[in-house]
Amino acid sequence: MRLLILFLLAGNSFSFAQALRQPSSSEIKLKIKKLNFLGSVLYVAAHPDDENTRAISYFISDQLAATAYLAMTRGDGGQNLIGPEIRDQLGLIRTQELLSARRIDGGQQFFTRANDFGFSKNSKETFEIWNKDEILSDVVRVYRQFQPDVILTRFPPDERAGHGHHTASAMLAIEAFDKSNDSIFFPEQAREYGLWKPKRLFVNTGRWWNQAVNESTPGVITINVGTYNTLLGKSYSEIAAESRTQHKSQGFGSPGRRGDAPEYFELAKGDKADKNIFDGVNTTWLRIKGAEKIPALVDKAVEEFKDEDPAASVPQLLKIRGAIVALPASVWKTRKEIEVNELIQNCLGLFVETTAANFWSSPGEKVKTNFEIINRSNALLSLTQIKASKLLFDSTVSSELRRNVPLTFKSESSLNGNSGYSDPYWLREPHTQGLFTVNDQSLIGTPENQPAVSFEFTFSLFNEPFTLHCPLIYKWTDPVKGELMRPFEIVPPVLVNLNQPVYLFPDHSSKKVTVVLKSAKENCSGMVELKLPAGWKSDPSSFQFELRKRGEEQSFTFNVLPGNEELTSSINVQATMDNKVFDRSSQMIQYDHIPIQTLLPKASSKALRINLKKEGSVIGYVKGAGDEIRSSLRNMGYEVWEMKDEEITPANLKKVDAVVLGIRALNTNERIRHFMPSLLDFTKEGGTLIVQYNNNFDLEIDADKFSPFPMTMSRDRVTQENCEVRILKPDHPLLNYPNAITAKDFDGWVQERGLYFPSKWAPEYEALLSMNDAGEPAKDGSLLIAKYGNGHYVYTSLSFFRELPEGVPGAYKLFANLVSVGKINKPSSSKVKINAK
Repeated sequence: MRLLILFLLAGNSFSFAQALRQPSSSEIKLKIKKLNFLGSVLYVAAHPDDENTRAISYFISDQLAATAYLAMTRGDGGQNLIGPEIRDQLGLIRTQELLSARRIDGGQQFFTRANDFGFSKNSKETFEIWNKDEILSDVVRVYRQFQPDVILTRFPPDERAGHGHHTASAMLAIEAFDKSNDSIFFPEQAREYGLWKPKRLFVNTGRWWNQAVNESTPGVITINVGTYNTLLGKSYSEIAAESRTQHKSQGFGSPGRRGDAPEYFELAKGDKADKNIFDGVNTTWLRIKGAEKIPALVDKAVEEFKDEDPAASVPQLLKIRGAIVALPASVWKTRKEIEVNELIQNCLGLFVETTAANFWSSPGEKVKTNFEIINRSNALLSLTQIKASKLLFDSTVSSELRRNVPLTFKSESSLNGNSGYSDPYWLREPHTQGLFTVNDQSLIGTPENQPAVSFEFTFSLFNEPFTLHCPLIYKWTDPVKGELMRPFEIVPPVLVNLNQPVYLFPDHSSKKVTVVLKSAKENCSGMVELKLPAGWKSDPSSFQFELRKRGEEQSFTFNVLPGNEELTSSINVQATMDNKVFDRSSQMIQYDHIPIQTLLPKASSKALRINLKKEGSVIGYVKGAGDEIRSSLRNMGYEVWEMKDEEITPANLKKVDAVVLGIRALNTNERIRHFMPSLLDFTKEGGTLIVQYNNNFDLEIDADKFSPFPMTMSRDRVTQENCEVRILKPDHPLLNYPNAITAKDFDGWVQERGLYFPSKWAPEYEALLSMNDAGEPAKDGSLLIAKYGNGHYVYTSLSFFRELPEGVPGAYKLFANLVSVGKINKPSSSKVKINAK
């Protein structure tokens, strides 16, 4: 039962990341009404942003059903419109975006261990990479724990879903429908959580893949999810727009819509329904033995609710709680006990907050905590006990909480010396291409970590015990944004960071490698050293460090001498203190729409010893949707001018050897139509312009204005990163100068070859490469080059934005050729020195 409580609490998106928001009286009234509805819905799809937020909002706030979204993945393999984070970091961002969405619509959020490995063209590939049985076990686990009456899938279980992950999500939802009720399948789960059989499963049929569906289609239930909720003052479409807009990394800002909005739910499995998805489901308290008196108690609470005095409902809510507590164990007992306790706190206007003096600390260290408790009602309430197991804190209290009189105090306690670190649980261990490693089985399905530290407060409320839990957080005030907060985190006492993710050694010369140490406690001292590939050396071999203050930083620079042979390896760093080794780095992700996230990966960077040649010295870079190409160019030895829109002028372009457009610059830079003529003139006069991939919709420039000769973009992509790459013109200068490119340079690529290839192009373009996924026709549009006037225009859909940050040697060689192409058969010249940022 304890695991079930933790699972249901973990699915609540407001539980850990931030303080509980105080709802209005009308919202409280709606929540009281919800106590009398015992029906549940689980929406199932593949990625963050796949869910139908309008349907979810409707089932939560109109039907008052317990509603959750199960996403197969965390969206790790997508693109990022707001920053450079990709893969694991992007998955963390998109996880938090989903939780932000659920905070708005009120739903719960669950995940499997599937890793989004990128676009997949069929479910067969998806299941092979994910390890189907592992993910099926996760889906069955969520069914057995959440116990949904109705399953809704976003996609059909076939190729109409348009993505292998989409198809797979529907197939798994359907297969789990029966297996969750069979003890043969995943028997350990069955013994721990019991069996569960949903009533029915619908496909939320969309007009984008079935234009013929309507309310008369056999087996279809049609629901108007665009209705208006008077208590909330919004339509479900308006709530859904706010929720969907949280997917900012995907550019999914949505307008609020009003008016009728039919959704079609097509029966795929289970009992037939005629009018409502809950037909035949007992959604009243009569589904639980001994709960016959609860409906009348709830009805009375609704009838007697006072908008201007919600606290007047507390005695009745205590009666309801008492009746719920007396019931036999079940998911509904647990769920409704959580709901009524939240309602009691809401009606009291009871504010409880614990804030730490610092946002992180290390195991065994003392933590200073500020407490604020205030009862904003006339209810008879007193605080009797506070405890926190992680802080070795347990205190008996006797303090009456009078109306609107704050109780504030401070304490200092030590963190349990055996406390684990606060990095995301699914990223603590190395993972495969398709499956995250989660050693603690109780965490599977949950969206994020339990709080690093949680306090349990026990009150006496009208002489009855009342308990609530409060996560420890850190708060500060920004002069512009106001009060901000982040989770309190447990980290190693000293953190070690390398200053680059990839170190490129183009020859046998030494290179500086800088290590930054940061302390999470006072008085850290010891030794820091690099762990290098065999035959490599550093000068010095180590440094002594001393960090006296918490949060203090120290930098140390090593001169690293590589070996003579080409090599792809890693540089690792570790600090030794008190005979213990610490080798974790810290990475922080900070955006306004999600709580601050901290990762603690091993302190390691890729080390490339490749014989890389380049030409030119200054590269202009025009920002796109967010990539690290500019950092990779600096790694090659180029000076990079990150050109602002107003700096892209004919005079400034004479100062650079080549210009690179960031990924999706044509989609995201609304000013690009104004300076593209200057870029094309720069090319015509002898410059080199490299345009990276863009998608074929939402262009900020007319399709015939971004290139000197016509081309047609498409949604074509090659997703198999190990597929054969055929060199169509092996003698072309771009593939030979200054680095000779062979098929071997396409070994070791990650996630995909490329995406959004042009499908047609003018004869002036030369296609240099050909590739295709298994069973598909050749695609030749990944790398196009055209001579334009005296210069070169290059359009490439190769996924350099993934390969260069991952340290793929061949990607570095090929990209060096792209920016050097204008120097072929030209004497080297030095450009004007600029103050590149």
